[in-house]
Amino acid sequence: MTTVAPPKVTVDLPAESDSILVSFNRVSQSPVAISKNLSAATKLKKMIEDTDELIVCPGVYDGLSARIALRVGFSAMYMTGAGTTASRLGQPDLGIAHLHDMKEHAEMIANLEPYGPPLIADMDTGYGGPIMVANSVKSYVRAGVAGFHIEDQVMNKRCGHLKGKKVVPEEEFYTRVRAAKLAKDAMHSDIVLIARTDALQMLGYDECVKRLKVARSLGADVGLLEGYTSKEMAAQAVKDLAPWPLLLNMVENGATPIITTKEAKEMGFRIMIFSFASIAPAYVAIQATLERLKAEGVVGTPKDLTPLKLFDMCGLQDSMIVDTEAGGLSFASGI
Repeated sequence: MTTVAPPKVTVDLPAESDSILVSFNRVSQSPVAISKNLSAATKLKKMIEDTDELIVCPGVYDGLSARIALRVGFSAMYMTGAGTTASRLGQPDLGIAHLHDMKEHAEMIANLEPYGPPLIADMDTGYGGPIMVANSVKSYVRAGVAGFHIEDQVMNKRCGHLKGKKVVPEEEFYTRVRAAKLAKDAMHSDIVLIARTDALQMLGYDECVKRLKVARSLGADVGLLEGYTSKEMAAQAVKDLAPWPLLLNMVENGATPIITTKEAKEMGFRIMIFSFASIAPAYVAIQATLERLKAEGVVGTPKDLTPLKLFDMCGLQDSMIVDTEAGGLSFASGI
């Protein structure tokens, strides 16, 4: 039988497309020499355990923002619950999104490049009692999520940078952590369990440290104290919980003063997430553009932003390669 080679095609993509295949080690922050063939969870675990780098995670809220984060070259990403609720449901971050919404969104983002930068995802309160928490963790594991944080707010929760937060009694929080750890172990997964406390606003700093220390003893891999009100408090938390790795959630214009990645690394934080890094500028740009359309009758899209360029960002070249190498003719005449 004669083997027919697939046809060669000419792909007329923008010059920038040469960098579309972003490898895991080709990052703007310090590279991490870890095999790209590991599962996302194992990769994140090794990044925490085998390096001393600050893992910087831009907040992404949909497929496009995640694609841009991949192209820019971050070594990890964070799926923001606030951004997911706003983009998927058009609702405020008040505990309205549930497991289905969060898991489906996380699975899509995590699998855009499954052997690329690992994804940490918000899991809110776990969406119920111990059985539901365990089910949520198992769902995230199957979705390809690398890490998640689970918190001690009441089920009727709100964004960690709003006033009026309420937290559950400490034992209920510990039950959530135990259930998450049991599920993680049952799945034989390296998914990174991040214990988050929002107790600062209601119960004070000492209670936060206490809760996180117990969570650590129950098997949480990383700690997250939400809503630091000063840089000094953030630095002290790292010292009080050392050598346990801590995650810093940097929400600009929220409860916490602006802390740069350089400052966070000097303090000793191991992971830093920027929850509003994508959705805040998107909100500003979309509103300005739609106001221009209403007032002037024109969108004003930059001349170099063609449909082809947008689709290139969304993996067009990868799709064309699959078709061509399989012997397809869909792109034989270019695009």
